[in-house]
Amino acid sequence: MLFNSIEFLLLFLPVVFLIYFGLHKINLHKMALLLLIISSLVFYSFWNPVYLFLIVGSMIFNFLIGTIMNGSKNLFSRNLLLFLGVLGNVLLLGYFKYYDFFVENANFLFETNIALQNLLLPLAISFFTFQQIAFIIDTYRGETKQYSFMTYALFVTFFPQLIAGPIVHHHEMIPQFNDKSKYHIQLSNIVKGIFIFSIGLFKKVGIADTFAVWANEGYANVETLTFVESWLTSLSYTLQLYFDFSGYCDMAIGLALLFNIKLPINFFSPYKSRNIQEFWKRWHMTLSRFLTHYLYFPLGGNRKGEYRTYLNIIIIFAVSGLWHGAGWTFVVWGTLHGVASIIVRVWGKTKIVLPFVISWFITFSFINLAWVYFRAESLGQAHTLFGKMFTLDQSILHVFNQKLAFASTWETFEFLGVHWLTNPMFVVPFLLLFLAVSLLAPNSIQLLEKFEPKVSTLLLVNVCIIAVLFVTYILHKNSEFLYFNF
Repeated sequence: MLFNSIEFLLLFLPVVFLIYFGLHKINLHKMALLLLIISSLVFYSFWNPVYLFLIVGSMIFNFLIGTIMNGSKNLFSRNLLLFLGVLGNVLLLGYFKYYDFFVENANFLFETNIALQNLLLPLAISFFTFQQIAFIIDTYRGETKQYSFMTYALFVTFFPQLIAGPIVHHHEMIPQFNDKSKYHIQLSNIVKGIFIFSIGLFKKVGIADTFAVWANEGYANVETLTFVESWLTSLSYTLQLYFDFSGYCDMAIGLALLFNIKLPINFFSPYKSRNIQEFWKRWHMTLSRFLTHYLYFPLGGNRKGEYRTYLNIIIIFAVSGLWHGAGWTFVVWGTLHGVASIIVRVWGKTKIVLPFVISWFITFSFINLAWVYFRAESLGQAHTLFGKMFTLDQSILHVFNQKLAFASTWETFEFLGVHWLTNPMFVVPFLLLFLAVSLLAPNSIQLLEKFEPKVSTLLLVNVCIIAVLFVTYILHKNSEFLYFNF
């Protein structure tokens, strides 16, 4: 079930909302929380009911480990429980997400013929596994309380953030679920929630899914791309991913606000960054937080000398790459970001400060090129696209004079007598417009902070929703979010 689907918007969400607050109204608070857990599990199992047993089993395992650890004062027992808890989560994630990847590489290196499992990646496994690893480690450190299983289960499964984050901490979520002041409908939160949700919905359906047409077509036809088409392909994916993930984050925040729950900010105008360290303070902020607190610091952080610090940086970025996907393209992408982060640190020692425009341009160019590895299905495909992007040809002289051949499968789409999706007179300005929006416009979090219910705001919400319905109807699109794959 997708946030942008009719069954979610017109059936699941309003029914859950009304029953949830209805139960609170008659003081059946535990029943209301139980309803939210069951609804979240229904939401999760909509894709594949089989994996319902996986997430429930994972919750029970981690809750028992945490409960036993909280009640134990014996250091050996606590160390053993910590080891078993982290190992259990890593093995679960490793088997479903990385088994085939490691087997393929083992078969290649040792000329073996171990059979692949061809496992279907369980939805959200990377997110709920990392959340529970953090819970186990925090319990070991004495930073958790003896939570009830109901509130713990809701912390893991809460549907607005279950599928693609943010990766939340128990201490920022469970107290909210136990806060009785949040058990009543709050009109201000409903209005704010609808406002930011509608922005996110428009980002996803109206913007990201449009860029997806050119990105997907380009990567599917990488061998035949011209110089211009190769750059349109890479930049289209760069903007598709931006508005897709940004849209999801907005929608998650908006949905949570409907239930009076505040989620942590996970996305804050990352393409405005002037170096790669700043980028990671703005992009998938809760993943950066997790890797910093639960991997970088335990490895020693920057406390064990300069070269050990650089090694630790490479490790956490390589892990970040692997977390996103089981493939060498993701490892290369993560490692490139690690190297770039080290370069920024070394450059900082020179005390030379580049003008903002230059530092921004270098950073954005690096991010755009690195996304090629992130999106490519193989290293070979990525290198082919790079070759096209840095080989000048005649296409640069005829940018607006001929249709885009790489998007020819969309030539049948016509509106008002124009083949919009293959017409560079539309594609190029569309790309430049939303690149400018990502760089110059206030982001949705800033808009939410300044939000005031008034006529202009209502009009903005209506425009977003109408545009979503129009694009969905015209292009017949109802696509998943990109981070569902990670």
